Amino acid sequence: MKIAIGSDHAGYDLKEVIKNYLIEKGYEVVDTGTNSRESVDYPIFGENVAETVAKGEADRGIVICGTGIGISISANKVKGIRAALCTNEYMARMARKHNDANVLALGARVLGVDLALSIVETFLNTEFEGGRHERRVHLIHNIEQLKL
Repeated sequence: MKIAIGSDHAGYDLKEVIKNYLIEKGYEVVDTGTNSRESVDYPIFGENVAETVAKGEADRGIVICGTGIGISISANKVKGIRAALCTNEYMARMARKHNDANVLALGARVLGVDLALSIVETFLNTEFEGGRHERRVHLIHNIEQLKL
């Protein structure tokens, strides 16, 4: 499985930990930046990861900022992306099982490293249930098609 990962400056250290963890576990990782703790704008990196996943250049994505809120909003603006901000393993499991989330958002300032890695592991190892949830994911897709 290929994973795109990106963060702003607040998420940089956690991104590096998660990236190394994924590589050790045998995942192929596409790091879309940022590459330092120097202040940057999170929407750029949320979009970078989301575009990589939407284009099929990665199977799933992980985005990280201070709270995970801003970068998840940014990622969700990309057509075809269902980014879920998760603060525990249950949320990560349900994001995959019921929502077929394809991008995980994390808040580096609200999660410890061990919990963040456990959330990542849960997210990557949970399959979409389909069934009644398929209809709901399709309804989400239909919302993307609306023109304002």
